Amino acid sequence: MSHANAALTPRSRLRVAQLVVDQGWPISEVAARFQVSWPTVKRWVNRYAAGEPMADRSSRPRHQPLRTPAPVVRRVLELRWRKRLGPLQLAARTGVAASTVHKILVRNRLNRLNYVDRATGEPVRRYEHPYPGSMIHVDVKKLGNIPDGGGWRFVGRQQGASNRQATPGKPRSKWHGELMKHAFVHTVIDDHTRIAYAEVHDDETATTATGVLIRAVAWYAARGISVERVLSDNGGAYCSFLWRDTCTELGITAKKTRPYRPQTNGKIERFHRTMADGWAYAHHYLSETERRAALAGWLHEYNHHRPHSAIGGKPPISRLTNLPDQYI
Repeated sequence: MSHANAALTPRSRLRVAQLVVDQGWPISEVAARFQVSWPTVKRWVNRYAAGEPMADRSSRPRHQPLRTPAPVVRRVLELRWRKRLGPLQLAARTGVAASTVHKILVRNRLNRLNYVDRATGEPVRRYEHPYPGSMIHVDVKKLGNIPDGGGWRFVGRQQGASNRQATPGKPRSKWHGELMKHAFVHTVIDDHTRIAYAEVHDDETATTATGVLIRAVAWYAARGISVERVLSDNGGAYCSFLWRDTCTELGITAKKTRPYRPQTNGKIERFHRTMADGWAYAHHYLSETERRAALAGWLHEYNHHRPHSAIGGKPPISRLTNLPDQYI
């Protein structure tokens, strides 16, 4: 391809060749008119006479004896898809240099692991609904309750076990072991804005899930978001008749992901990771009550202040306008 300052573009080359071949102009006169050298005019005249195009030829050599064989390239790509290995590990398995492996991955756009799906290795297909409320995602995150004094992540296994035993009012298993039970975080996130809503409960039954949905829809409505669809997995609460009837009463279309395909609901799965790092396991909470009380503050930080990489480094609330307390 000719560059921007080239003396002869493909159209000018064709004109040069036609003047010499078709109209009989001398090569020297054509070279002087277009301000190029005599050999340049001769080159394009010969190609025109041979019926070749006026575009630049490929700079690739006709023979590349040192080019990586196609079976090796396929092997590198297959291992990258299946094993998600880096260039060094791929080089060790395929017998080629790590730099060669990197060039193969770049050429096939597989050099970054976030370009491919974690489970299938296929290129990621991302989607986003065009306006707020077009779809919300719902799910439940299960967390172990924190004993009084702190959990093992901060105080260690031995002290964590002592705290479990010292926590009053806890049930015991049939083997007389302490049961701290679990906290079920019912989460809701808007597909377009990424504005999140969450509640912590002691179960994940259909009654609890539908109650969270009703309150979440009202919470979004207070911020000018009218919910049209809700996407969930195939959990028992979301497959119940109560869930179906509640969605019908709210005027919401209920949708389900394919079985064993959490990638479809990936926005809320990624929110769970962010929530775990930023709230659930971010501090040394001295009790489960203290952790649950901190959820509201973290949600405000997430919605109003935390930059979100998927929306240009801005907080989710920035995709809504003229809201009360938006910039607090």
